[in-house]
Amino acid sequence: MSRSQAKLPIATRVMNRAHARWATLARVKAAFAAEPQPRTLGSARAGRHLMAGQFQFAGHVISAPGRSVWTILPPDAGFEQAMQGFLWLDDLVAVGDEAAQGLARAWTYDWVARFGRGTGPGWTADLTGRRLIRLIHHGAMLTDGQAPLVQQKLLASLARQALFLRRRWQSAAPGIARVEGLTALVLAGATLDGLAGTVTETAHDLSACCERLIAAKGSLPSRNPEDLLDLFNLLVLAAQALLEAGHMAGRGHLDAIAHIAPVLRSLRHADGSLARFHGGGRGIPGRLDQALAASGIRPRAAGSQLAMGYARMSSGRTTIIVDAASPPGGAAAATAHASTLALELTSGRRPLIVCCGSGLPFGGDWVKAGRATASHSTLAIDGLSSSRFKPGRGALSAALLLADPPRTINAQQVTGPSGTSLIVGHDGFVPSHGLTHVRRMNLSFDGRSLVGEDTLGAMNPADRKLLDRLAGRNRAAAPPLRYVVRFHLHPDVEADLDAKSGGVTLALKSGELWLFRQHGGADLTLEPSVYLEKHRLKPRQCKQIILTGRVIDYAGQVSWTLAKTKDTPQGIRDLEPGSGQDQD
Repeated sequence: MSRSQAKLPIATRVMNRAHARWATLARVKAAFAAEPQPRTLGSARAGRHLMAGQFQFAGHVISAPGRSVWTILPPDAGFEQAMQGFLWLDDLVAVGDEAAQGLARAWTYDWVARFGRGTGPGWTADLTGRRLIRLIHHGAMLTDGQAPLVQQKLLASLARQALFLRRRWQSAAPGIARVEGLTALVLAGATLDGLAGTVTETAHDLSACCERLIAAKGSLPSRNPEDLLDLFNLLVLAAQALLEAGHMAGRGHLDAIAHIAPVLRSLRHADGSLARFHGGGRGIPGRLDQALAASGIRPRAAGSQLAMGYARMSSGRTTIIVDAASPPGGAAAATAHASTLALELTSGRRPLIVCCGSGLPFGGDWVKAGRATASHSTLAIDGLSSSRFKPGRGALSAALLLADPPRTINAQQVTGPSGTSLIVGHDGFVPSHGLTHVRRMNLSFDGRSLVGEDTLGAMNPADRKLLDRLAGRNRAAAPPLRYVVRFHLHPDVEADLDAKSGGVTLALKSGELWLFRQHGGADLTLEPSVYLEKHRLKPRQCKQIILTGRVIDYAGQVSWTLAKTKDTPQGIRDLEPGSGQDQD
């Protein structure tokens, strides 16, 4: 039994085997009723790693040049699921040359030969839905130039996987995985002979699933922006396939698209990438724009309301996105980050201030480190996160949950002639220290100046009493409590301490120069940091600005400014290849 199968309940394993066997014995028509279009995007960088024999899945990197992916012994269930889910097919196709396409065909037909009879770890609803979408979208490339008999084997496998999924989609994990399975069924019904009769029922099921999953404000419980993009992309793909097959998406389906589109626009930086919070990445370049354009939902004026718990400030070429809500709870607490009040800032197409990101591609230690408050651009009491971590129980016993999050988070945003002001605060440090963190920021109307202030204070007598207890009997002689405000910088930012100004000069590859300064007596240092990024084999080195302050009496406060001192040269305007995100 495979490692991923062993994690499933016995009854689920038995039903999967039975329905997989039934599906692979069924007589099916093996032909495309309509030529599929390749509408899923991958990472060319990840594709080149695969071609070089670097298999990076689920936090592991295995080097095996010249070998098929199916000859690799998976180190754990996550690695095995990544193999069977076929997201790597998007990555190989993204490379775009014949060698990559040849490798994609070889690995795909090898899967059919090894597992096409309904055996192996890939016959689950979650993995079959993910795999089937890729196989259908790239079907024209996979069958191009192949002998008719070889083509028939692949096409018959697609139809049989769809039959299996039709019976088992409800066993997929609630949420995105279930939407993924239904989207795969819509695509199969729209493109494969003999399955058109299933489209109407599947469309109804998908619409009902959307009504249960998507909140009226277009948010997800995980508060992960990239999760929301994944879901949105699936819904848009399904709506397109339904329309091309002569069907209309259901009301719940269309409402979900309409609710999500403005939220994603609010979570997008000036360079088109997503804010990186709660395990999400910046997104594959072009994917968000492609999905928004295909949705047909027009942009509308942004208000001052939070979008999925995030506040957005935008002026000139500058965007700032702040995590201004409580971390996710429930099952999502297993991937949530202690990022309350953290900010990210992008100038034009260049990220400047960032969060370290998700350590998932690099293994367990990096995952834990990436979730801590110290890995985000916000304030932390020396060595303590704004939420705590504790082992899960029951179905989440293998997870490290984010627990004891801030109970009260306030956010107020006002836009006026002088710019946009944001005041946010949380009480995450009250139970341990009696201290509340308040962050004030003002972004000038032209986006050239950001003025910030971080305050840590005991707000009432009960909080002061707790702080006194921590200091001990001789409070006057106790050393002041230290706190740290961090600003993690993108790896492409060149940072240097400026002895004359007492600040840090920040040079962007676009030619822009920014100056960071602090006011209020904190110690300013420039120290190493890391940037955790998908589709890279190891973390990237970068720097972080650190302000170290102390709580005197019952409060500590540090003010800081970030101001642009030199614009991007007019002849460049930051449109050269490689702007903003690393290109694949």
